[in-house]
Amino acid sequence: MPDGNEYAAGQIQVMEGLQAVRKRPAMYIGSTDARGLHHLVYEVVDNSIDEALAGYCDEIKVRLDEDGSVTVTDDGRGIPVDTHEEYDRPAVEVIMTVLHAGGKFDKQSYQVSGGLHGVGVSVVNALSKWLEVEVRRDGAVWSHRFDHGEPVEDTFERVRDLRPDEETGTSITFWPDPEIFNHIEFTTETLDSRLRELAFLNPGVEITLTDARSEEADERVHKYDGGIREFVAFLNETKTPLHDDVVFFETENRDVSVEVAMQATDELQGSLHAFANNINTREGGTHLTGFKTALTRVVNDYAASNGLMADLDGNLRGKDVREGLTAVVSVKHPDPQFEGQTKTKLGNSEVRGIVESAVHQHLGTYFEEHPDTARTIISKAVEAAKARKAAKKAEELTRRKSALESTALPGKLADCQTRDPTESELFVVEGDSAGGSAKQGRDREFQAILPLRGKILNVERHRLDRILENDEIRSLITAIGAGIGEEFDVEDARYQRIILMTDADVDGAHIRTLLLTLLYRHMRPLIERGYVYAARPPLYRVRKGGKTYDAMTEAERDQIVAEKCDGSPDQVQRFKGLGEMNPGQLWETTMNPENRVLKQITLEDAATADRMFSVLMGDAVEPRKQFIKDHATDAEWVDI
Repeated sequence: MPDGNEYAAGQIQVMEGLQAVRKRPAMYIGSTDARGLHHLVYEVVDNSIDEALAGYCDEIKVRLDEDGSVTVTDDGRGIPVDTHEEYDRPAVEVIMTVLHAGGKFDKQSYQVSGGLHGVGVSVVNALSKWLEVEVRRDGAVWSHRFDHGEPVEDTFERVRDLRPDEETGTSITFWPDPEIFNHIEFTTETLDSRLRELAFLNPGVEITLTDARSEEADERVHKYDGGIREFVAFLNETKTPLHDDVVFFETENRDVSVEVAMQATDELQGSLHAFANNINTREGGTHLTGFKTALTRVVNDYAASNGLMADLDGNLRGKDVREGLTAVVSVKHPDPQFEGQTKTKLGNSEVRGIVESAVHQHLGTYFEEHPDTARTIISKAVEAAKARKAAKKAEELTRRKSALESTALPGKLADCQTRDPTESELFVVEGDSAGGSAKQGRDREFQAILPLRGKILNVERHRLDRILENDEIRSLITAIGAGIGEEFDVEDARYQRIILMTDADVDGAHIRTLLLTLLYRHMRPLIERGYVYAARPPLYRVRKGGKTYDAMTEAERDQIVAEKCDGSPDQVQRFKGLGEMNPGQLWETTMNPENRVLKQITLEDAATADRMFSVLMGDAVEPRKQFIKDHATDAEWVDI
């Protein structure tokens, strides 16, 4: 047998310490893109939050500096600095360099914690070019420094005595390693969204985000004494609530605390957010299942006993009850079981029963004590059920359903030759003219083209039966091949790259937003999987001496003219739209994988995204006007 095929002890690699993290970072933080980069900050902040949960921390500060570093400071007890007996090293060094080392495994230091694997801050250290930690405890200020995860010799030191007015706490400064991450620029809005969320979930804790990367430092302070009640009110700022008070209750059972806040609105889309130990469980889990089950049962029981479903044949479904409902469910568990280190789904089986019992008892009591609110919530659910039943009975909808389930692809779709979804791209193109050029210019092997005529229906304002009446939406659903709504299955998607290609103007941005709203509300897994992109066609083409340069903005055009053309270009062409480009130009600028610029659409935070769609696409005019006023001056490229 050739030596290259040997499989023996010599081929077994043992990666000790943090080597494994640097070798396979995505296993620990999910990815090495923007999401993974921001996850580093969350891991450090989560440690400070754990101090807050234990009752030792009131203030957390996050600072972004010009050099690309991030500093997280808290006023907790401070990481222990005394010598660890087993390792004969300072405890702070052990915590920073040894996986599964931390104070979260016994119940004495932390009753409840978000970070239970003991890999959080050590992973941040492993994936940082440099990390510095400053600890204020035991009457002194201590510091330590790490280089690519390894402690720098002789850098652990007692810096000075604590001043009489100085509080204990920890400051961690780190620089993400550019060899690990695709880019190392933090987005203020992404961080602010998560920190605001944490402030809502931990009433009384003040969290400050300071962006010091510009001359005028941007400082944002979040502190909410009302907790998740204020969270629901915040989420509903752009909506019209059907009752004034936010329904709220909290309870504790078997060391598991449960908090629920909810409010019905006149919207057609519901908005449910579930958290476990402050972790945003985007994929739900047993706590969300328990909430949904009990909510449906309580509403049906109350409606039946009070004669509120007399003209309705059958019970209300969960979807009927949740229409327009904004809810936040937060559980704190001493031993949570998450699916993976990225903690996107709660798996504790007992939590379902605990949450069910809590909702059944407290929501039932609330309805009895507040009959007007109960009737308002139930009447909205009954209205939703009637609309659902009417749609199902309609012959027209039956025909539409069969058309959607048909294997026949829309006639306007120019499909690609490959049948491998991992290689296939679907360009959703604004207008027949651009669609014609795209069909001629594409690579037929892996690029499919679906031209859309005009602006699709705004799905934020309509139920599914009305949405399915729109020919353009039906064509898109059929082309993607994964269904829609509750029947949607992302595994059936015929393309794993869906590229929205619209003009670089206001109308194009509007069409793109309408399409994104459809995908977000009814085909969200496509965005969660990273399958959705927006093409960025150039606005300008500059020619000089046989060379061609493309520019996305006026500033970029001016820079090209100055640097590449010495101020005197042979030609400057402005593309008014995709339809102006001939097939060759469209291929070169927007479709060729080697040249094109694509923006991947991500869901960094479900609550923020949900609120943004409500602002931009909902019925409330004033929030949208205010948003435009606030952002018009700094919008280089319009996108969600």
